Amino acid sequence: MKIEVDDLTGPEIAGFLDEHVQQMRSITPPESKHTLDLGALREPEVTFWSVRDGDVLVGCGAIKRLDAGHAELKSMRTAPLRKRGGVGSLLLEHIITEATRMGFTRLSLETGTAEFFLPARKLYEKFGFSHCEPFAGYRPDPNSTFMTKQL
Repeated sequence: MKIEVDDLTGPEIAGFLDEHVQQMRSITPPESKHTLDLGALREPEVTFWSVRDGDVLVGCGAIKRLDAGHAELKSMRTAPLRKRGGVGSLLLEHIITEATRMGFTRLSLETGTAEFFLPARKLYEKFGFSHCEPFAGYRPDPNSTFMTKQL
């Protein structure tokens, strides 16, 4: 598998992210949805990666710079047919390494509390993320859990 920075101009990644947004909308109430759309992912403070297995797009993820030392993990997604196949672990390890290389000392995230998000929460815990208070303008929400990791 190959992980590369993606400029988000291709139709394949746009469709992949649209599926992500639609899935999140079907699971999470609108007031609790924090998924970034394509335009927001193209902002200069965001670095976005795609994961390909050969020519097949199998995952994606991003970090958003919050300040000089703190970034937020965004848009982690694995293709449904590739879940629990190592794509998420490979990508998360890559993002943590890159965030450290970029000079960040803390990486935080927001994810859902529904059963659907349990595998994601377990993955983050496996990589050393621990639960924390809301950050970066988030507010307490029964549909959200917040996690952070010192790098």
